[in-house]
Amino acid sequence: MMPSTATVSIPGTLRDKLAAIAAAGFKGVEIFEQDFIAHDGGPRDVGQMVRDHGLEITLFQPFRDFEGLPEPLRRRAFARAERKFDLMAELGTKDILICSSCHPEALGGIDRMADDFAELGEIAKPRGIRLGFEALAWGKHVHDHRDAWEVVRRADHPNVGLILDSFHTLARKIDPDTIRRIPGDKIFFVQLADAPQIEMDLLYWSRHFRTMPGEGDLNVTGFMRAVAATGYRGPVSLEIFNDQFRGGSSKLVAHDGFRSIAALMDDVRRAEPAVAMDIPAMPARATIEGVEFLEFAARGADADRLAAQFTALGFAEVARHRSRDLSVWQQGGVRLLINRSRGDFAGSAYATHGATVCDIGLTVDDAGACATRAAALGSAPFDQPRTAGELPIPAIRGLGGSLLHFLDAGTGLTKVWDVEFEPIEGATPGNAGLTRIDHIAQTMSYDAMLSWSLFYESLFAMKRTPMVDVIDPDGLVRSQAIATPDGSFRVTLNGAETHRTLAGGFLAESFGASVQHVAFASEDIFATAEALAKAGFDPLPMSDNYYDDLAARFEIDPAQLARMKAARILYDEDAQGAFLQMYSRPTEGGMFFEIVQRVTGYSGYGAPNAPFRIAAQKRHLRNAAVPKA
Repeated sequence: MMPSTATVSIPGTLRDKLAAIAAAGFKGVEIFEQDFIAHDGGPRDVGQMVRDHGLEITLFQPFRDFEGLPEPLRRRAFARAERKFDLMAELGTKDILICSSCHPEALGGIDRMADDFAELGEIAKPRGIRLGFEALAWGKHVHDHRDAWEVVRRADHPNVGLILDSFHTLARKIDPDTIRRIPGDKIFFVQLADAPQIEMDLLYWSRHFRTMPGEGDLNVTGFMRAVAATGYRGPVSLEIFNDQFRGGSSKLVAHDGFRSIAALMDDVRRAEPAVAMDIPAMPARATIEGVEFLEFAARGADADRLAAQFTALGFAEVARHRSRDLSVWQQGGVRLLINRSRGDFAGSAYATHGATVCDIGLTVDDAGACATRAAALGSAPFDQPRTAGELPIPAIRGLGGSLLHFLDAGTGLTKVWDVEFEPIEGATPGNAGLTRIDHIAQTMSYDAMLSWSLFYESLFAMKRTPMVDVIDPDGLVRSQAIATPDGSFRVTLNGAETHRTLAGGFLAESFGASVQHVAFASEDIFATAEALAKAGFDPLPMSDNYYDDLAARFEIDPAQLARMKAARILYDEDAQGAFLQMYSRPTEGGMFFEIVQRVTGYSGYGAPNAPFRIAAQKRHLRNAAVPKA
C-alpha cells in the first residue's frame, strides 16, 4: 500500500505542500481541487512539478453533486465531469473522487444513481479514468459506505469503484468490519483521518477537527485492518481538515503525517501479516522500563544554584565523568546529571535555553530496536564526537531540540556508569525518601501537543489520557498525560496559548526548553518532607484557604490535615486512591520540582490542585521580583 496524502492536509502554498510531502517520505499525493485552482500554474505544470518531486498523483478530488439529479442539472453534471477528465489528462492522473451528493434537488434512488455512474463510467473508460464513489457522512441520500457500495455494485462497471474514508465510516459509528465483505478490487482508494470523540454536527466536526491517525479517538486501526482483509493494495492516503494544522509548518505537519501513517500500517501489518505495504518494516514499539537519568545543562552560577537545589532535595554528588565536566547526583533510583561542559551538545543547549534539561535517558527493552523504529518514523538521530572511553548510546532529538538516549535494560544499564564515570571517594547516594522519577512535565505551544503525543505513542508502548484544562490566573493551559501501562514512565504535555501563563512564561524565558518540572516519587511524603526540611528545602507555601477547602471537600483526619498544612502538602483523591504532592519554589525562569506519593491505585496528577499551585507559584515569582528596601 502506497503512503499518500491529500494536499489539503498540509498548510502552505502548493509548492510548499509538495516539497514537504516529498521530504516527509510520501510516495503519492492527492490533488485537492482548491489547491490547484489557487496555484498560478497550469495542469501540465502542476503534473510536472509533482513528478519532479518524485511523487505520483494518486487522486484528483473532489467532484461534488453528481449522482441522482433531475434534468437539466443531470446534463450539466455530466458536462462538468468531462471538463474534469480533460484536466486530469493534463495533470497525469487516472482516479477521481466523486463524493455523495448534498444537492438540495438530488432525487436519490439506488438504481438511478447506479445508472448515472454506469453511464459516466462508459465516458471515462476510453480515457482510462476510474470513478471512485465516496459516501459523505452528511450526504443527502448516501452517507454510509454500505449504500455507496450498493450503488457501485449495481453500476457493475469496471471503471466504477468505491472510495473509503475512515472518518466518514467511524464518525457515524458504522462497524468497520462491514468493509470485509467488499471485494478488494472494487475499492479504488482509501483515505484516513482520526478525530477526537466529540458530539457535534458531522460536517463541522469533519472540517475543523480531523487529526492524523493515532492523534484522536476513532478506531482507525480496526478500519484499516478491515480494508487490508479485503485484499486492497492501492494507495492509503491522509485527508485531514484541522484548524491547528492550517497555521502550522508544512514540513512538520507532513512529517507528523508520515509518522502517523507509518505507525498505523505497522500495527496493521502485525495484525494482518499478509498485507504488503510500501513502508519499511520496523521493530515493535519499545517497552520503557524507567528513567535512567535526567541531564541538566548549566554553567557558572546557574550550575551552582542547581547543585544547591539537588542538595536541598536530598541528592548527593556521587560520581564525575572521566573526560567531561559532568557530575552525577543520586538518590534512590534517581540519577540527575549536571553538565557544565562547553563545546558539546550540553554547551549549546545551555547557550540557547539557560539551565535546562537537555537529555532524558530511558531504559528500554532493546535500545537498538528502539532507535531503528524511531528512524523509520522519521525521528532525527543524534550523535556527537565521543571522548576516549565513551560508549555509543543510541539517541534521537526530542522536544525543543533536547535528546532522548536509549539504554538497554539488564546488565547493560550499569555499564555506562562504570565505564564513563569515576566514583567520588566516600560518597553515597542521598536518602530523603525519593525513590524514582514519577513523571516529567514538558511544556510546548498548544499547537504542538498533537505532534508530541503522536511522537510518544508511535515510538513507545504508551497510552494517553483525556486532555484536561488547567486554569492559570492569566489564561488557560491544556494538559495531557501519556504513560506506560505500569507507570514506569509518565510524561505530561502542557500546551500554552499565551506567554502570560506560567507555562507560556517558561517557554518565553527559556526560548522553548522542553522540561518545566520533574516529579519525584516518595513512599512516605511526610517522612520525606521532614528529611528535606533538615536539608534546607523550602517548599512552595499554600494559602490557608486551600486547606480550609480540603477539610470541606474530603474526610481527612484533622491531625493529618494539620500535618499536611505544616509541611505544605497538597491532596487529591479519586475512586482508586489518594495523591499527596508538594512543590519546590520555581526558579526565575519558571522551572520547579515536585514530590508525590500515590496511595493505592491513584493514577492521575493532582489536576484539581493545579490552579492553586500555579497561583502560589506566580505569587512567589512576583514577590521575588520586588526589590527589597
